[in-house]
Amino acid sequence: MLFKEFAGVDAFPICLDTKDPDEIVRTVKAIAPVFAGVNLEDISAPRCFEIEERLKSELSIPVFHDDQHGTAVVVLAALINALKLVGKQIDQIKVVVAGVGAAGRACSKILKNAGVRNMIGVDRLGAIYQGRDGGDAGKTKWYVENTNFDRVKGTLEEVLEGADLFLGVASAGLVQPEWLKKMNRDPIVFALANPTPEVMPERAAPYVAVMATGRSDYPNQINNVLCFPGIFRGAIDCRASDINEEMKLAAAHAIASVITPDELHAEYIVPSVFNRNIAPLVAKAVADAARHTGVARKERPE
Repeated sequence: MLFKEFAGVDAFPICLDTKDPDEIVRTVKAIAPVFAGVNLEDISAPRCFEIEERLKSELSIPVFHDDQHGTAVVVLAALINALKLVGKQIDQIKVVVAGVGAAGRACSKILKNAGVRNMIGVDRLGAIYQGRDGGDAGKTKWYVENTNFDRVKGTLEEVLEGADLFLGVASAGLVQPEWLKKMNRDPIVFALANPTPEVMPERAAPYVAVMATGRSDYPNQINNVLCFPGIFRGAIDCRASDINEEMKLAAAHAIASVITPDELHAEYIVPSVFNRNIAPLVAKAVADAARHTGVARKERPE
């Protein structure tokens, strides 16, 4: 319904009664010829990484895991606008990510591709760094290889010191409000655990400059529907063979651009999900990026 309503894309759910990666891959490959794209949903980490990677390499149509990349695209859009408000550059900020499952890794990956250079992932054992014992290697391997090059150690509370962005994709009540005092000036907090965030906005308010959650009853809702209808519309329009990183970055910038400088403020860094301008803007940006990166199989319409 969301695909159809927001982007005119015909879609329907196919639910598989299995958690076996081989069976999921085999089934999706078998039915793929009748589809223009595949949107994966509700597959837990770390199996979702393997399933998506295998399908992307073995199919000639776009494969997109919304729980990972949908969240990531909207997080980047929100951060682009939040940084404008606090006057910081993306390559100069320190980012702490709590929760390193499907959404956490995808958010971290897109932030790194967008220019973040100083990032620390945190799981239940604390900061992830090269050489650390313990933890789920299936979830932490990317963080070991791509983040925390200074090998900072410590608990979430400890590594939050001097951070510019806290990104929570973990669990309710994980952060005590007073920990936010240790962050850098004008801190940004994206607490996305649902239905109860890592820290409630009213408790974080005295300490943060910009706050976002995954909830519709607070300002700045990080909602995947802002991106996935437009992303698939753009990918289908240009007959893309893939949804690559450049297309995701383009989608994030398109979403951020919907809010004009005059409209931008701390409680309005992402547009409403009901804004009808978003999907066409995202679709055009995604199709342009697909052509630019060579994955489009159809030129622009005359």
